[in-house]
Amino acid sequence: MRYGASAFTIYNHMYLPTVFTGPVDEYWKLVNDVTLWDVACQRQVEISGPDALAFVKYLIPRNLQSSEPGRCMYVLLTDENGGIVNDAILLHLSNEQLWLSPGDGDALLWVQGAALNSGFDVHVHEPDVSPLQVQGPKSPQVMKALFGDWILEMGYYRMKETMLGDIPVVVSQTGWSGELGFEIYLRDQYQGDRLWEMIMSAGEPWNIAPTAPSTIRSIEGGLLSYVSDITRDDSPYTLKFDRLADLDQEHDFIGKQALKRIQQQGPGRFLVGIEIPGEPIKGSNNEFWPVLSKGQEVGHITRCIYSPRLEKNIGFANIEAGLEASGTELMIEASNVNRPALVCKWPWFPAQKMISPCR
Repeated sequence: MRYGASAFTIYNHMYLPTVFTGPVDEYWKLVNDVTLWDVACQRQVEISGPDALAFVKYLIPRNLQSSEPGRCMYVLLTDENGGIVNDAILLHLSNEQLWLSPGDGDALLWVQGAALNSGFDVHVHEPDVSPLQVQGPKSPQVMKALFGDWILEMGYYRMKETMLGDIPVVVSQTGWSGELGFEIYLRDQYQGDRLWEMIMSAGEPWNIAPTAPSTIRSIEGGLLSYVSDITRDDSPYTLKFDRLADLDQEHDFIGKQALKRIQQQGPGRFLVGIEIPGEPIKGSNNEFWPVLSKGQEVGHITRCIYSPRLEKNIGFANIEAGLEASGTELMIEASNVNRPALVCKWPWFPAQKMISPCR
């Protein structure tokens, strides 16, 4: 509030700032400089105990053979029908302590329920962890000022337990911006205000600004949002995330048999990129807009927005299989007004991963 947050939403039962100076202004700050996000609503799920790694493999269809302490991985949690319960970043602190950093939804309750009577020797709880994100092309300079040169050598989707002065944190080169970025996981809730001010002070030379997560940039970068772009009715194959479901693993995991059936039969729906010609969409869709093909409803728009860099409307649609080829013509009922749309490839701007040596 002190830095100008003027609107909030509810995410994981917590407040998430959604507006500081406005979506377009905040987008340009993210794309050109560096931004700081309060995302404490990314409520962590800690899985600890002798069987922690084995239990995580039971929860997740992705092959974790290459996971090791210090690595992060993007993962999906699937149910017994192959539906996606949530998507998350897996942080591998040790083989007996792992975190899931999930999207919106009660992932903690799901994991606790899966652990009950599972036979795995694990403890599942929400730890004292409050994440912040430092995102944008100048984020490496800010993080170097805070932590030193080693932060630039850590690597994409890598993490480290460390201290910022006397404040315990976990730092990872991850984020939901599509730009270069880092996450700082505060491990002492009473130090939040102090940590925020330290980051803002370190970022002054690089025009750091507090902002909300950018819907524009997330859509441009193909970063999906749980509840909107991903739901329990979707499988990894709906999203064309085949790489996140290894069905050849010897061990069992929740949804394995269902995913085998879906893979064999083919998904009935796909999430596709869309471009919507015409006047810029004002704001974003606050509800799923129907998608039509030859006058018949065949799906819905999950999220869409006007991209200032592309100067066009872009978004995602969940539509019936057989219509997913690029160039397919569709019609959208947008706020009771029909607008044409075209299926296209996504992402429009791939995520930035490599830090330039000159940084």
